[in-house]
Amino acid sequence: MELITTESSFRQYLAFWSGQIVSLLGSIVVQFVLIWYLTVITENPLVLSLASFFYYLPMIFAMPIAGVFSDRWNRKKLIIIVDSSQAFATFILIILLTIGITDLWMIFSFMSLRSILQAFHQPTVNAIVPTMVPKDKLSRINGVNFLASGVVQLIAPVLAASLLIFMTPFQALWIDVITFFIALIPLLFISIPIVRTEAEKKEKVSFSVEFKDGFRTLRMIPGMIILLLMAMLLNFLIQPLSTLLPYFAYVIHSATAFEYAILATGFQGGIILGAILTAIKKQWKHKIKVTFIVLEVFMVGYAMLGYSPYRAFFFMIITSFIMGFVLPIVNTIFQTVMQTAIPHDKLGRASSIDSTLSMLITPFGALIFGPLALVLGVPNLFFFSALLGMAVIACLYTFTGIRHVNYDDMAENLSEISKEIKEELEIIE
Repeated sequence: MELITTESSFRQYLAFWSGQIVSLLGSIVVQFVLIWYLTVITENPLVLSLASFFYYLPMIFAMPIAGVFSDRWNRKKLIIIVDSSQAFATFILIILLTIGITDLWMIFSFMSLRSILQAFHQPTVNAIVPTMVPKDKLSRINGVNFLASGVVQLIAPVLAASLLIFMTPFQALWIDVITFFIALIPLLFISIPIVRTEAEKKEKVSFSVEFKDGFRTLRMIPGMIILLLMAMLLNFLIQPLSTLLPYFAYVIHSATAFEYAILATGFQGGIILGAILTAIKKQWKHKIKVTFIVLEVFMVGYAMLGYSPYRAFFFMIITSFIMGFVLPIVNTIFQTVMQTAIPHDKLGRASSIDSTLSMLITPFGALIFGPLALVLGVPNLFFFSALLGMAVIACLYTFTGIRHVNYDDMAENLSEISKEIKEELEIIE
């Protein structure tokens, strides 16, 4: 069931989106505070690896289920339930930490719970976009979304580091609760479309059929399996960067919390500039070629970052800026392809399966790279992971048919894809 978007639905989406951006600020501050707290009190890459493992593993198992529910349930109610549960969990954590219960297992458990709730939140929010935003604005709104996310992620580390100057880590966590209530206000007053038809409700299609439907939908999009395979491998190889960057800054380069925050802003500053480019540029031609080129640029920056001179924060900021700049280009192209090629009533489950597959080996990478960091050293680990990433990108582009796929006219095939999926479902039933 494809919905007709209007200017009114677009304005309501902007109100919803603004609240979610504020909520994102609180979430990033919480993540920064917790990871920095673990880094300082342990100075152990294995602890950071375990934190990453316990965050990503529950999300991977929850996302396929969450995607189906985001298509079945009222999306507005689902977001309210998930966001309120996350704020309540943060409140409980603050109470426990304040009374002196600071065991690592408790912090890891909290991270796992947050990851499960994020697994429900992310595909639901992604699925809402094409039901409220006109098609001619999709590419730009994705670019604007990355721009706003980049600004928030630019501000959040500095805000978190500033809070840690005047507050304990436990007190700084209150911002997550405050931003939840700010985000709740516009959500209560807008209308989010329900995409399931009455016929679908009466049929009560089984969960397993809908789950397989998500896989089938992705498989029917040309080149999507190759892109998902590449996402899995690259997410695995950049795991040392996402997991051990605080250790890299604090232990290898003797950074303070504020210096680490400034380093993080270099990366986010690149994301902002890249997002501005994607917001201005209405359409991207040669989507596959552009994607593979900018991913190679990212990996080159990754290798250079690993061998940064001691406390050369300016060099690291410039390198991180270049890496951040290319990410919105890749993500905007990929999100636009997904949103134009997948029927609206199947986007939630397809998006969640996409996220699950792209992150499938991420938690195991966290467990592997922790011990490797002790053996090789974090700088060497960054460098060799980047070299492998360059090789993966080059091989997939050269030895598969992905370079011949043209996504520019994908939106025209939407009705045909939807028809074929429904026919396969009828055969299964």
